[in-house]
Amino acid sequence: MSEITTDSYDPRLGSGIDDEPVSQNEVYLVLSDEERAKGFIRPIRYSYIHKDCGSLTTMPQAIAETYAIAPGFYGSTYCATCRKHRPLSEFHWEDGQTVGS
Repeated sequence: MSEITTDSYDPRLGSGIDDEPVSQNEVYLVLSDEERAKGFIRPIRYSYIHKDCGSLTTMPQAIAETYAIAPGFYGSTYCATCRKHRPLSEFHWEDGQTVGS
């Protein structure tokens, strides 16, 4: 499992969209514990579906909470089956809403 960081300058952060399969990033950016403690504007969802392959990917709590506070915080997300970071528009939550909306 990858680590998380609140440091947007962490050199281990990935670069965004992948065209070829890759491993998950070494670290992913999240909002601080203090920011996440302020509350959520969306429900906390832990899993999403990649529209292209139909597979379900589950994420750790800190990333799920960051999405719930700031739905547009990320520009891409990872498909564990395709092994690629792809634009949010390619994913939907289990309830059908587009990830990041």
